[in-house]
Order: sequence, then structure tokens, then C-alpha cells
Amino acid sequence: MKREMGIARCGLACCLCSENDHCHGCNSGECPGSQWCENRKCLINKKIEHCYECDDKCEKGMFSKIKPYGFTLFAKRYGEDQLMDCLERNEKDGIVYHREGIIGDYDDFDDVEKLIEFIKTGARG
Repeated sequence: MKREMGIARCGLACCLCSENDHCHGCNSGECPGSQWCENRKCLINKKIEHCYECDDKCEKGMFSKIKPYGFTLFAKRYGEDQLMDCLERNEKDGIVYHREGIIGDYDDFDDVEKLIEFIKTGARG
């Protein structure tokens, strides 16, 4: 885990991303999605750093996918530090963020509350 990479604007875990050896995140100027990412553009317009800081109910951009939406809801409820602590513990316990390409253990959910519980406990319920 590269904890210093933190959490992306949309909630994805840059700290665990298999691409973080050559991508340095949303604010690096190197983000391959900087031209098309709706969430990034929205946050820049609102002058906030992360989606979890926003009070709007949003389903646009990356939030069409459950993982960034769930990570964002987790950070909104419990804070970014708690999210990072859980992700670090889960990684030490063998939970993989990216197993094949960009798909891993956090991607196999269709219910956001079950994903949040998995982040909290590291156990499928």
C-alpha cells in the first residue's frame, strides 16, 4: 500500500491501485481521465477536493460503478483516515484491490451497504 497516494477525488483507492507506479492521481496533472472525468470537473467547479465532501446525491461519472460510490459513502460516514485504515488492514489480510486488470475483491458487490460492511470488516457477510 502506498498510503501517501491516498484516495482519489471520486473515492477510488489510489493507494492500492495497480497503476500507481506510473499514475500519480487526480491532482498530479498526469491523470489519464483528466479531460473526461465528470467527477473531477464537478469538484474543481465546486472548489472541493473529494466527492465525500459534497452534500449532493450524485450518480454521475464514476458513481455509475459501485466501488467508487461505496468508497465515497464510507469516507463520508467514517472519514478518509478510517477508510485508509480499513483498506490497509484488509490488504494485510489478503484482500486484493486489483486482482485482474482493475478488478479485485471490492468489485464483486451489487449492494453498496454490503460493500461498506466488507470494507469495515474484511468479511463477506
